[in-house]
Amino acid sequence: MKNVVIGVDLGGTKVQAGRVVNNRIEEKYQTSVSADAQDEEIIIKEMFKTIEKVITKDVIAIGIGVPSLVNTEKGIVYRVENIPSWKEVHLKKKTEEHFGIPVFINNDANCFALGEYHYGKGKGFKNMVGLTIGTGLGSGIIINGKLYEGANCGAGEIGSVPYKDSNIEDYSSGQFFKIKYGKDGKELYEEALKGDKKALKAFEEFGENLGVAIKVILSLYDPEAIILGGSISSAFNLFKVSMFKELDGFPFPFVIKKLKLDVSENKENPILGAAALYYNNLI
Repeated sequence: MKNVVIGVDLGGTKVQAGRVVNNRIEEKYQTSVSADAQDEEIIIKEMFKTIEKVITKDVIAIGIGVPSLVNTEKGIVYRVENIPSWKEVHLKKKTEEHFGIPVFINNDANCFALGEYHYGKGKGFKNMVGLTIGTGLGSGIIINGKLYEGANCGAGEIGSVPYKDSNIEDYSSGQFFKIKYGKDGKELYEEALKGDKKALKAFEEFGENLGVAIKVILSLYDPEAIILGGSISSAFNLFKVSMFKELDGFPFPFVIKKLKLDVSENKENPILGAAALYYNNLI
């Protein structure tokens, strides 16, 4: 029997929805959102219209990923990044009332982890972490085949762990390049590809810092696999040597030897990961 689920990825500038049939996206649609709108209902209606482009009568559930903290039991979304009007949105209730089917909501880092676990390089591992490296640092934790959210959907927020003169996120995300080098990661990436020594040094330092972040993850969760995603992960070849060198200092070498550490190749992860919220709820 085929399961037909809608996966929705809501960001600060766009929303995309896809109809997922078993393991593939059958149809998808994307549009921009009115992020600066003063009324939260405007963006909700834009999301509904996007879903309506791909929904069919055989859809059994909707999963929604958002870049914010979520009360996953009640489906309440708090303070969505880059959408000022979304301070406390009862999104599950509103969406279920509109479409008449079950709705599951979680933050985008947790959705990324679920997407990799069900459809990507995390398949086959019972315990894994999806680590998203972009403007910020986020992670989703899979333990014994189920997403671990913690009491407040805040599990895996290692970016706030104190590190050096600030925290891990300031040194292991795109913020590092802005803070220390005054440039964004994309600009430094292009310079590094041309052999610029300063840019190459920036990614070397970044790799060392990310290695520290990964050692924290290993100490806390001891996963079989860590899959990297987010915009900065595309520069993996520029920081992987220094990252693994930092990991050599982990007190249990056999853990590093057994660990699968890889970069996601699943470009459809935002939609698939949101759809996978349905499957996670069945466990």
